[in-house]
Amino acid sequence: MAAQTISVCKFVGTISLGLLTGVSVTLSSIALPALLALPTAVNARTSLTYLSYKSTNLTSYLRHITTFTLFSAYLLSPRRFRHPYLLYTSIFAFVSGPGVDYAVSWKEGSDEKRQVLDLEAQGDDVNGEQVRQAVERKQFTERIKTGLAGLAFTIQLIGIWGDGA
Repeated sequence: MAAQTISVCKFVGTISLGLLTGVSVTLSSIALPALLALPTAVNARTSLTYLSYKSTNLTSYLRHITTFTLFSAYLLSPRRFRHPYLLYTSIFAFVSGPGVDYAVSWKEGSDEKRQVLDLEAQGDDVNGEQVRQAVERKQFTERIKTGLAGLAFTIQLIGIWGDGA
């Protein structure tokens, strides 16, 4: 019974980690660059706000599911079969969200969420260059998240393959 639970946790964690990686790749390579092609800054700002809100919620759910299931699989495994890749992927998945946001805002000395709210407060008087900078900053952040999530996904696939589970 416990072996089945562990296998299900590994399966769910791997699938949600793959989805998390896919969402980050899609955001950074397709969705965010498309915002720069919109005809007006108001449309781009509105779309950026919507996309940021929805993607943050979705990736947060996927990140929590991944972290919970893989860490649970690690804790439920018998000590002899506790493989550290489950712990590593849990940590990478967890850090790929708020950890990256914090590191980027610390590096730039600004907060991305605050800047998006500042763009919203401007109403219809939006500076296109500010919107472009916000999109490029979000794209940079998503690329880093993609790298971390992709690394975690690769570690997870190799670990599961080595487990034979």
